[in-house]
This record gives sequence, C-alpha cells and structure tokens, in this order.
Amino acid sequence: MAGKVGNSSLRSLYRASRIGRMAQRTVLVVLFDGVQSLDVTGPLEVFAGAERAVPGTYRVRTASLDGGPVRASSGLGLVPDGSLAGAPAPHTLLVPGGEGTRRPDARLVEWVRGHGPRAARLVSVCTGAILLAEAGLLDGRRATTHWAYCDKLARDHPAVRVDADPIYVRDGHVATSAGVTSGIDLALALVEEDLGRDTALTVARHLVVFLRRPGNQAQFSAQLAAQTATREPLRDVQQWITEHPAADLSVEALAARARLSPRHFARAFRAETGTTPGRYVDRVRLEHARRLLEDTADGVEEISRASGYGTPEAMRRAFVKALGAGPAEYRRRFRPVPVT
Repeated sequence: MAGKVGNSSLRSLYRASRIGRMAQRTVLVVLFDGVQSLDVTGPLEVFAGAERAVPGTYRVRTASLDGGPVRASSGLGLVPDGSLAGAPAPHTLLVPGGEGTRRPDARLVEWVRGHGPRAARLVSVCTGAILLAEAGLLDGRRATTHWAYCDKLARDHPAVRVDADPIYVRDGHVATSAGVTSGIDLALALVEEDLGRDTALTVARHLVVFLRRPGNQAQFSAQLAAQTATREPLRDVQQWITEHPAADLSVEALAARARLSPRHFARAFRAETGTTPGRYVDRVRLEHARRLLEDTADGVEEISRASGYGTPEAMRRAFVKALGAGPAEYRRRFRPVPVT
C-alpha cells in the first residue's frame, strides 16, 4: 500500500530525527608535554569516527596551555587547535595521561580545577586521573587509573576511592579509565550512550576493535596480575595451572607437584606471587573461559568443563561475581562481530 512504512524504517526515521535535533557535543582534549599519544589519539579517533558516521554530533578540539605544540612521551610532536584559555566550554573534557602527569604544571592543574566542573562529562585516560585528583575533582568518587599507578593515586589522594581492577569506572558525570587502549573502550561506551549501539558498532568496526569491553573487565591477565615466582618449582606450577585449567588444581594437588607440604606451598606461593593459589587459579580459569567465549563457538557447557568449572552454573556464578555479567551476556558484548 502506498505510503506504508515498516517498523524498522520507522525506527530509523525516529533515530535520524532525534539525532538531527541533538545539539553538537564539543569534546576538548587537553594536551601537555609528556602526554601519552595513544591516550589522545585513541579516544579522538572514536569521537571523530562517530562524527563521520552521524554528522553534526561531535566537534573534537585539542588545546594546550599556551596553544603551542607539545611533545608526547614517545617524542611525537602534537599541534593543538588552540590554547586552553581560548577554548569554548566543552560538553566532554578529556584529560589524557602520560609522563607529564607525574609532576604536572601547576597552571594546568589550576585550569582543570576551574574548568572541569563546568563540563557535562569529565573524562580521564590512564594517569590523567592523577591530574583530576590533583585538581580535587575525584574526592569522594570511585576512580581507576593504570594499574601501575593505582597505589600512588590511593596513597597521594586518600579521599579518592581507587578501584585498581576495572578498565574504566563511571561515577556520576566523571569517568576514569585505565592504561592507554582502555580510553578507546570508554570513548566507545560514551558514543553508545550518546548515539546508540549501531553507531558505536560502526566506529568499532572501522577501527577494527571490539564494540567495547565491559567496564568491569579486568585490566590485566592472571599472569600479569601475579608476580612470577623466582623458585623453579613454584614457577613450574604457575605454568602448569595456565596450561591445565581443567585439572585438579587444589592446594594439595599443586603442593604435591611442587614437592612441598600444602601449608608450606600456600605460604611460599603467596610470598612469591603476591596472591594465594586459589585466587590465582580463579583468575586463570576465568581468563581461559573468557577467551573461549570470545574466540570460539563452543557452548557454555563445553567451555565450563574445559575451563575447570565443571558446570555452567559454577561458571555463571564466577562470571557474575568477577565481571557483573553471565557468560552469554559476556559473549554477546565482547565477542568480535565479523564485518561483512
């Protein structure tokens, strides 16, 4: 019938009209000497990609204190669009990290202190959280940063509730992310919030990254989370756990493999790796299951057995506790979507 419009077309028309009425969001990225270049370019490419996908939604600008070029920690030169003094009040103020945040310029801290509260969204990448904390903008808030600097952030700024595990944290209008590439995950989450999943997926496909990792995804693998034991028997046991997640990994079985008593083994393992055997096993099994969910089409029951959980319910409980989402939801959100 002439003039008939399908439901999917109506939804598309609604989204187009809603986006058309949406005010353009200014994203201002702060530049300074010693900035980590990927902290800048990763999120910048996400917002710029969203603007290309849906014109009129984002205006991305960069600015340094005096408007002059800066040199990134890698030696790369970056030329800003202008000075912070002359920058318009942004919707999203993004503060990257890098070596320049270790001893930040007092003028930069003062600018962030004065202008951060005026932004609708305040975002940091990596050690940019240190700048926000120096400006007093994280007091009383939950925040994260690169895992290597979480202790420093907590020690220097006790009013900040530091969470060292997630790749990014949202607390009201303030969002902080972990090291380097996690800024891309956070930026994609913000685009999805602003423009919907389809636009975020379009940007992710273009950048050849996952749509986005869940914010409560751990910053690092089990092997990085724990130190490598110095003594050979314990180091060999760590390797055995990684290669055999479905085996009997009880303290008694692992102690026998190391030729130590269970009590001596548990004490020595924690002293050398910084974590208990049980916690290390939990991390390895969770990581193994995550990878199978991401990289294979195996069923949850098969993956639960292969990862040492035994039953799908045991794996589901572990996923919900660690990641806030069950295996099926994790696979839906995190498994890469093939580009056709």
